[in-house]
Amino acid sequence: MPFLEGLIEQAGEIPLRYFRSDLVVTDKHLKGESFDPVTRADRETEEFIRAGIAAEFPGHTIIGEEFGITQGTASLTWLIDPIDGTRGFISGTPMWGVLVGLKQADECLAGAMRQPYTGETWIGDGRTAHFISRQRRSRITVREQVRLAEAIVCCTHPAMYPTSEAREKFMRVVAGCRFSRYGTECLGYGMLACGYVDLVIEGGLSAYDIMPLIPIVEGAGGIITDWQGNAALNGGLIVAATGKQLHDEVLNLLN
Repeated sequence: MPFLEGLIEQAGEIPLRYFRSDLVVTDKHLKGESFDPVTRADRETEEFIRAGIAAEFPGHTIIGEEFGITQGTASLTWLIDPIDGTRGFISGTPMWGVLVGLKQADECLAGAMRQPYTGETWIGDGRTAHFISRQRRSRITVREQVRLAEAIVCCTHPAMYPTSEAREKFMRVVAGCRFSRYGTECLGYGMLACGYVDLVIEGGLSAYDIMPLIPIVEGAGGIITDWQGNAALNGGLIVAATGKQLHDEVLNLLN
């Protein structure tokens, strides 16, 4: 995964230049719909990543949040979320990251997440996962399984659930946990892979929001599916857990 690691670290320098600056924010949604921000930093970061992939793998398909699909001739597809957590980015908080993943059909081959402000990278291939900082590089694993009553659960925000019923189901899980943290964006999955939290439960995700994180979570020994227990790579309602016992407990509450 040296290409992916190098690419995402270089790409992360672009949003870092704009972070906590006087940056123009555009709403991608039409009037009356929920706020969906985009900035120059999002677009320039995705353009850089697309150019890097196209130069190295000209036949691969590329799907990104800002520029859609560039169809290739090979069976391999890259997914890009240039700034996952743009709301956090424009609010000046470090709860955002650059996401890049590679898949073939329904198999997630590799994924990486970069937080440029803290200088941290998470990378995985579904079998192993690593955390890379300015000080160290180490293999990471989820923490020992706990029961729901002892679990820490993360979610970006309850408003991300598409229906009131979904929100109620999520709150049912929260009520049974030790405690919850909001606003974590993609970093919640990194914290799960590093062994600091036990659950991430979210909704309304697109494929490029979640596919790059799957090889990291699974490589660290975690489980990540949709709320019915199916593959998570197409997004939607997602639950990531440290292990099968906790995952089963949560699915029972969600369903």
